[in-house]
Amino acid sequence: MSNFWDVMLLILSSFVFFAYLIVMFQVVVDLFRDSTLGGGSRVLWIIGLIVLPFLTALLYILTRGRGMTERQRSAVQQSQSDAEAYIRQVAGKSPAAQIAEAKALLDAGTINQDEYAKLKAKALA
Repeated sequence: MSNFWDVMLLILSSFVFFAYLIVMFQVVVDLFRDSTLGGGSRVLWIIGLIVLPFLTALLYILTRGRGMTERQRSAVQQSQSDAEAYIRQVAGKSPAAQIAEAKALLDAGTINQDEYAKLKAKALA
């Protein structure tokens, strides 16, 4: 029977330890993400996290939790907009833009009518 409770205690303590690590990681990341926080304040928070980690993390979340959420949300939105911009860039131009570009080349005399028809068919495919 003792082994069962030892295993349960190990599982519970492992869960608490990993949850604590996640909270600490989020606090440290937020410290460096916040552009309004000065360097001295960051140093004091880091020293507090080293000396009294649980109390400091709890105090940080209670005092700066709302800002933490807003900074996380803005970072996610920035990342999403960067990803969308990258996808638009990699995906290339729309078929209409490709056809307009080919038409400009045809009008400039750079390509002939057959090449224009091929580029137009390729853009529409």
